[in-house]
Amino acid sequence: MLFMLPFLSIKSITAKYADEIHEAVSRVVDSGWYLQGQENAAFERNYAEYIDTKHCVGVANGLDALVWILRAYKELGVMQDGDEVIVPANTYIASILAITENHLVPVLVEPRYDTLEMDDTLVEAKITDKTKAVMIVHLYGRCAYSDRIGELCKKYRLKLIEDNAQAHGCRFNERKTGSLGDAAGHSFYPGKNLGAMGDGGAVTTNDGELAECVRSLANYGSAKKYVFKYCGRNSRLDEIQAAVLNVKLRHLDSDNRSRQQVAAYYYDHIKNPLVAMPSRLPDKNNVYHLFPVFCKRRDDLQQYLTDNGVQTLIHYPIPPHKQECYKEWNGISLPITEKIHDEELSLPISPVMTIDEAKQVVELVNRFENK
Repeated sequence: MLFMLPFLSIKSITAKYADEIHEAVSRVVDSGWYLQGQENAAFERNYAEYIDTKHCVGVANGLDALVWILRAYKELGVMQDGDEVIVPANTYIASILAITENHLVPVLVEPRYDTLEMDDTLVEAKITDKTKAVMIVHLYGRCAYSDRIGELCKKYRLKLIEDNAQAHGCRFNERKTGSLGDAAGHSFYPGKNLGAMGDGGAVTTNDGELAECVRSLANYGSAKKYVFKYCGRNSRLDEIQAAVLNVKLRHLDSDNRSRQQVAAYYYDHIKNPLVAMPSRLPDKNNVYHLFPVFCKRRDDLQQYLTDNGVQTLIHYPIPPHKQECYKEWNGISLPITEKIHDEELSLPISPVMTIDEAKQVVELVNRFENK
């Protein structure tokens, strides 16, 4: 029988906690209260405590979380149209969309090929009198923060914004990502390390004024019923998603450890000169939302694995500056970003994947040959 391994089985992950999830969803259904109720309030308290911030505001999705952070800074007079936000060039497009939607200017910085994160030695040269923030992206589950970035933000009085969509539970020293900067956006898309049963997101921050502004913006611009301070939008985390997230939050650290065990097996046993891996970090600094490898014959490797029953994905085939929606950037040359996007392939990794399955993936990867 052909070995068959899906890239990610959300159904199997959900099944691990099926009884708890069914109980939580039934509790919401029976309550008759489906928005802005006790479940959402409980999740916001629990997630703020987990991340170790004073405030958490649930919103509709991870993109909105980033949008509202930047919009709130504009409403509070910290930023204005045309200001610049430094951001990694190889990020998922949501990071960029949040900036341009707010009529701010993304300043793209190349990553390091070995870490896949923004090269902090290139940041200072990009700072101008229009720069108001640095957005770091904890891509693939890897911690993107560095002391150098923190020091630059303090030196130039820049806001440090974290895109923590892929790194729930990751740490820098003893602090969790999502608490390292001035504000952070989180995504709870079902495939994330902390995934809901649909879309969901949150903003974490220690800034009470920012949190209040974000909460209002995500509620049509209103902090008091029928009174609108801002031109906001409807972007709320619903009660069912909050209840499911409360269940899965209790198991997040354990699930991350399972991911780390699979990743360790990959690192220890993939031995193919055609296949490279990013630098290995201590487990606390990487929660392995994804496990990327790199191959100059990436498409051939993907087809080979598919033919042998292993599903893989590419994160991401086209970098933001080559997308049609940003056609004004299409002529920009960002060679490291482009190399990453041309060579990256994500191997299966999840909290329900076994070491036996990882072993079979490794054996296939190691058998892949030059032609």
